[in-house]
Amino acid sequence: MIGLGTWQCSVDTMFFSGTAEVRVFDNNGEYGFELKVPNVDIPKIDVKEVIEEGNTINAVATAALLPGKEINLSLEFDGDTFTGFVKVPFIGKVKIKDGKKIAD
Repeated sequence: MIGLGTWQCSVDTMFFSGTAEVRVFDNNGEYGFELKVPNVDIPKIDVKEVIEEGNTINAVATAALLPGKEINLSLEFDGDTFTGFVKVPFIGKVKIKDGKKIAD
């Protein structure tokens, strides 16, 4: 498994601009994800599919807030840094910038 740990990154959307944290963890042999954004209530997100390709994790998720819609996530890791994007229906593609590992 790649990318395990807690990561900090910059995001800029119409709803939030600032620093977010993503925790990638081993959930009994499957990838687990936890997202924290200051002062934003994140709805429950169900990860449906995760594909590991080299140093990249691609995931498809759903949220009760967006019934019948899929959220796509792509994170590319390079040592203690990462970049990527999340594509959310009705919001669009949000670039994830300046990603760095802050904890194992």
